[in-house]
Amino acid sequence: MRLKREESLLLVVDLQAGLLPVIEHADQAVSEAAWLGGLAASLEVPVWITEQYPEGLGGSETRLLEALPGHRLWQKLTFDACANPEFIAALEQSGRRQVVLCGSEAHICVMQTGLGLLAAGYEVYWLSEACVSRRAAEARLARERLVQAGAVAVSADMVAYEWLHRCDDDRFKQAHRRFLKGRSARPLVFD
Repeated sequence: MRLKREESLLLVVDLQAGLLPVIEHADQAVSEAAWLGGLAASLEVPVWITEQYPEGLGGSETRLLEALPGHRLWQKLTFDACANPEFIAALEQSGRRQVVLCGSEAHICVMQTGLGLLAAGYEVYWLSEACVSRRAAEARLARERLVQAGAVAVSADMVAYEWLHRCDDDRFKQAHRRFLKGRSARPLVFD
């Protein structure tokens, strides 16, 4: 199961301003989702963002929205985005079968959406450094549960290089200049 940009979609779940102050490693999650989302957009990989009850939790983090101007926004009340008929119909219509999944809270909305995607027959890739919860142990447990259910744990760099596939074409050269060159070597937390 290798990721292909023509078959992929990046789904960022509920990285919302009102929730992030209490989330462990929230800044890292927003940074990694924004970085990968920028690369996705440059490679014509659709980027979708969900917001859980924005009236209470606020809208998506501003840095994320600024980095992803071409995203599609879905507002929801169900924890599993797939429980919304319009969402799952649009996903089916997109023709994309591989969903790179990240967001918060990992053990609630991200995991339930991942389970919904798997049940609907999609390949799910858990973006490890960008799936976060209030307590890191819950994010780890959610990743374990989803991987046991059939998802694949990945990092942003893994996804990026699989989407790029080769280093001798213009897409790689442009991505290298814009996204890969100087990529931070800071330690990441994979919960």
